[in-house]
Amino acid sequence: MYDTVVVGARCAGASTALLLARRGWRVLLLDRAEFPSDTMSTLYVHQPGVALLRRWGLLDAVIASGAPALDSVRYRVEDVDLAAPAPEQPGYGPRRRVLDSILVEAAVAAGAEFADRSTVVDLLREGDRVAGVRFRGPDGRERRAHARLVVGADGMRSRVAELAGAATTAEDPRLSCVYYSRWAGLDTGFGFHERTGRWIATIPTHDGETMVATYFPQSRFDEVRADARAAHLDALATTAPSVAAQLEGGEQVDRLLGTGDQRNFFRRATGPGWALVGDAGHHLDTITARGITNAFTQADLLAGSVGDAPGDQAALDGFAARRDEAMVDGYAATLALARLEVTPARLALLRAVARRPEWTRDYFAVVAGLMPMEDLLDGELLDLI
Repeated sequence: MYDTVVVGARCAGASTALLLARRGWRVLLLDRAEFPSDTMSTLYVHQPGVALLRRWGLLDAVIASGAPALDSVRYRVEDVDLAAPAPEQPGYGPRRRVLDSILVEAAVAAGAEFADRSTVVDLLREGDRVAGVRFRGPDGRERRAHARLVVGADGMRSRVAELAGAATTAEDPRLSCVYYSRWAGLDTGFGFHERTGRWIATIPTHDGETMVATYFPQSRFDEVRADARAAHLDALATTAPSVAAQLEGGEQVDRLLGTGDQRNFFRRATGPGWALVGDAGHHLDTITARGITNAFTQADLLAGSVGDAPGDQAALDGFAARRDEAMVDGYAATLALARLEVTPARLALLRAVARRPEWTRDYFAVVAGLMPMEDLLDGELLDLI
């Protein structure tokens, strides 16, 4: 008997296992992948996520791993060129095989049991309540793990959510598709380039490498994937020529990866004996790179809500309400950006923000989730717009 079984050992699941194990819970952490391993990701940890890593005592390990501190940010769109120091503290873009391993190792050090290459087959039930999982280990044998609480942290296509019958409570259309490449020998810094129909992100990561992401409208996905490399390079040449110019002297160190499955939804977060964290319960377009930070935030909210009573439904309902409140503003902002339309209103805001360094700094604080937009739009800036 476990207090909780956490299914999925990436950012959301490993963080949840870590925090609950530190509360003295008996935790089993499962993942179907073999660890350490990479997964497709925008990599970036926004400042609120960095603050949680610091609070959990893990930021030093991320820094010691060689993840570069992204202490400045730049954003270019049409005639606007915004640049500022990173708000409050640097962000980081660690490779997922590194970050996820740090989180799993911390969870194990806190007392959690971990099993990779382990796939959930079904949920165990007592009446209408989830009471554990049936899973297949790396040797092919099926096992049962009984628990007072099962946490699904197994991604957008969550098996736990499916088996628990977690209803979708809000859903919006797919808006973008994305392709990622990783390069050595670039000096782009951390930043973004945009024009209508294109969004480019450059995120420095481990070993002097840079993740380069190109976003296109979802309506173009079939066309783009027919020759993804040509589309990827054309997007860079037409939207971020300063980045494209560096590719000739750089070396692509990984294959081009991409997806058009950029879903936008909220699922019901809890039910009798179960909860969902991370992409399992709430997924949004990756264009704002909020996934890792959202995963950390939800893990922290769940651990702070459940107290010492695994499976207490009132505590779980409290987590569900806090999750929705914490995620909804970022969800709306992401949907707006993922439409890939440089609207006159947004361009007017950016031109106004560019007039003062303090407004530029505060704008990036809004983007990072450190400040609400209404605090940026004070009387003087609003009048100028």
